[in-house]
Amino acid sequence: MTKKKIAIICGGPSSEHEVSALSGAGVLSGIDKKLFDPVLIGITKSGQWVLLPNDYPLAISNGAMPTIELTSNQIELTENGFELNGAPFQVDCVFPVLHGEFGEDGQIQQLLENCGIAYVGSGVEASAHAMDKSIAKAIFAKNGLLIAEGVEVTALNWQKLTRDLVYPVFVKPASGGSSRGTHKVKNSHSLEAAISDALTYDDKVLVEQAIDGREIECAVIEREGVVEASVVGEIIVNPAFEFYDYQAKYLDSATTAQIPAKIDNADSLKIADQARKAFVALGCRGLARCDFFYTSKGEIVINEINTMPGFTGTSVYPKLWAASGVGYTELISILINSALKDA
Repeated sequence: MTKKKIAIICGGPSSEHEVSALSGAGVLSGIDKKLFDPVLIGITKSGQWVLLPNDYPLAISNGAMPTIELTSNQIELTENGFELNGAPFQVDCVFPVLHGEFGEDGQIQQLLENCGIAYVGSGVEASAHAMDKSIAKAIFAKNGLLIAEGVEVTALNWQKLTRDLVYPVFVKPASGGSSRGTHKVKNSHSLEAAISDALTYDDKVLVEQAIDGREIECAVIEREGVVEASVVGEIIVNPAFEFYDYQAKYLDSATTAQIPAKIDNADSLKIADQARKAFVALGCRGLARCDFFYTSKGEIVINEINTMPGFTGTSVYPKLWAASGVGYTELISILINSALKDA
């Protein structure tokens, strides 16, 4: 049997460039090379596509996150498919481990659909809706899921729309990721600075009521057309951090994942059911990680859905599936085979 050539694409122009590079390294190391022939494509921060050697350095080194640099092997995606330095470069399926802008907002999905290349993950519309938290929240609420109260603001109207806030609140870019530009605000004096920073990541900002609850995550996968949910896990953040921010996630080993979460089994099943419901409501495909708050009253509040969650071997998404009986390599194979079947 001829092995399928799988292009693992990582990096990109978003603020999550470095996290994407780590995810790309994870998929490259975990992919079943008996079944697939992987190639590594990087996108620089300025948006140039390059073919990278499979031993390209994509690990955290001396505390520094990896980045994709320009090489001489330039890749283009044309209406006829990929080209390497101007010559056709055949690929059977793309695993776009791109987080944030361009990767999760439907842009690369549209490019791949335009040239008929199979790819892992959600389609154009579902990706765009999940990426814009204000749109996603409206869809969740319409489908009976509990959401945090909040307002969507811009640079022009935020002062008028935030007069009646009850603190603390969370301020975050509508289309951000990895908690970049996200702030916990405890009083009105700190609000303007938080909104100004969030506006550097997006022109729309969400200001949401802080939920006093535990951070619970559930992984979803689509296998043979069936939407499955993992066991649920709890993110436990070191008290030195105000919340699950970028540094806590990636740089300071400040969090631990309790998998499975130590919560009532009936509520765990409810969370898994709501994760599937959120996935279907947005029209997602392939995979997603659903993030919830679980309050002391047993309320389950959906926070967001990530259509291309962190994918290193130690990321929460693969860990949740490992605890559910699906190993990292098997998980990658399921996703690729589903994408090839859907194409």
